[in-house]
Amino acid sequence: MIWIIAALVLFIVQILTILIGGFRNPSKTVAWLAILFVFPLIGFVMYYFLASEYRKRRKVRKRRAWHTGIGKQAVKARPSVERVLEFGGMEEWRDEPRLYALLGNMPGAPITLCNEISIYIDAHETYPAMLKAMEQAKDHIHFEFYTVRSDRIGTAFKELLIRKAREGVEVRCIFDGIGSYALDGAYVKELREAGAEVYFFLPAAIAFFDKRINYRNHRKIIVVDGTVGFLGGINIGDEYLGGNPKLGYWRDTHLALSGDSVYSLQQVFLNDWRFVSGSAVAESRYFPEHSTAPGKPVQVIASGPDAYSDAILEMYFGAITAAKKRVYVTTPYFIPDPSISMGLRTAAASGIDVRVIFPEQADSRLVHYASLSYMEELMHAGVRFYAYRAGFIHAKVLLIDDLMASVGTANVDMRSFFSNFELNAVLFDQETIKRIESDFLQDLKNSTEIKLERFERRSCWQKGMEAAAHLLSPLL
Repeated sequence: MIWIIAALVLFIVQILTILIGGFRNPSKTVAWLAILFVFPLIGFVMYYFLASEYRKRRKVRKRRAWHTGIGKQAVKARPSVERVLEFGGMEEWRDEPRLYALLGNMPGAPITLCNEISIYIDAHETYPAMLKAMEQAKDHIHFEFYTVRSDRIGTAFKELLIRKAREGVEVRCIFDGIGSYALDGAYVKELREAGAEVYFFLPAAIAFFDKRINYRNHRKIIVVDGTVGFLGGINIGDEYLGGNPKLGYWRDTHLALSGDSVYSLQQVFLNDWRFVSGSAVAESRYFPEHSTAPGKPVQVIASGPDAYSDAILEMYFGAITAAKKRVYVTTPYFIPDPSISMGLRTAAASGIDVRVIFPEQADSRLVHYASLSYMEELMHAGVRFYAYRAGFIHAKVLLIDDLMASVGTANVDMRSFFSNFELNAVLFDQETIKRIESDFLQDLKNSTEIKLERFERRSCWQKGMEAAAHLLSPLL
């Protein structure tokens, strides 16, 4: 009897701990309570190690200070980078003062005017462009990815990085400790022996015992000589070339940038570099002069649990609520937080054309069911969903009217908005927006619309799976 009472008291203490620790985020609290009820002691251990509030940690406050210092140095070194407080080159934004003010006040994310942009729709286009740019490096290559594989394409990148390092080019690499957990140790050893510097962002063991394993660096960055940069959805692995027989063709969106916006990419990389290596790299030669003419404004927005605000979430919400004609979204994982769900619902209910493309063939059953669980309510409001059927769509794209587009690493899910370190580029010029629109419309042709009448007739078993996944979705 006494053991039963002791177990009950322990269980109540665990419940109270979760309730007190998570009162600011009820949806996550409910998810953790569900896990605790199914796995009483194991669930609490998981909560202790995975649910720590990252923003409160002293080390993260220092990380913020590094970001501010490097950002000031970058802007000082390159006076052509400006916040664009006036509407220079962006006349169509005169009717959107609130959204423009929101974007213009994003910390450490200036809207830059002098840029060139190339858009790639899959790894077959992106990898050759990356390798060509890296081949031409004379001073440095900065290379940061969530996932790097030691497979065929991963080996091609490794061999080029090794060769450039031996030629005297500075090579710095950051791999995520979980996303690249399976990376062959020999891969990293060869890079280091050639002179490249390689660090893992929050390696699994360290992150686990430091209660930060839930926070991952999902960014994909290449910066070559401070003049050419890449970001988007593509990691380094053969599956992005269609090497996964289950997923088939991998449809993604990636950007190559040159001009002022590369300074922003460089700033984000160097901030991450100081975090993983402990050493500051901020010489002016990493922000060299360029000759790119004005005409294509770009804003690079970084977000993560180290910041006081959720910058990419705020950008998405502000853009969706400002839409007057259309909101087009492409995302492989659709687990919107309440603000994004409300924004999409009210936009559609007010007559705006709201369409979302997601994969028909998922790479995660649990996340797929969680995504489906959010759709019925939104479909009743008029949001239209399309299942991409020409392979696996991994692109992360937002298109608002003819006003702006966003491409980057952030999915429309709570992990990207709150837990991961992410990076998106906001694009403003009409040529680029038209190209993003064209790609979206082509993806629609390769998709099947999910009709509400048929969706409501799905089986009780599927609805049950969706309900269970929905309960856990704040943690996915």
